[in-house]
Amino acid sequence: MKIAIIAHDAKKELMVQFCSAYCGILSKHSLCATSTTGKQVSEATGLEIKRYLTGKGGVEQIIALLSCNEVDVLLFFRDPINPKKTDADDFNLLRLCDVHNVPVATNIATAEALILALERGDLDWREIGNPTI
Repeated sequence: MKIAIIAHDAKKELMVQFCSAYCGILSKHSLCATSTTGKQVSEATGLEIKRYLTGKGGVEQIIALLSCNEVDVLLFFRDPINPKKTDADDFNLLRLCDVHNVPVATNIATAEALILALERGDLDWREIGNPTI
């Protein structure tokens, strides 16, 4: 599965800690990230991560992947306290996850639930297509 990783500046260290804790599970999947987040996670964990542009450009590239249904899971650690200039991009990320039925975690609690579900194989339905509900 392809997992996209994004973290606001205030959440980058938390993302690094999360990815370090679940490195064994993440290593079995294709990973991509915005440049700075990907660099920090890769340096801390040794995980191979396709890195996109820094900041808004990288988010836009991941938005394009979501639009083409090329992301299976999004780990997006947001900073809900401090407003960003990129709030419109953040909204588009979340909207596209809803449109394409992509599981998304915006905090460590939901990220852990998604990663553990991924390890159990509970998200395998994405590989065979979206079910009709």
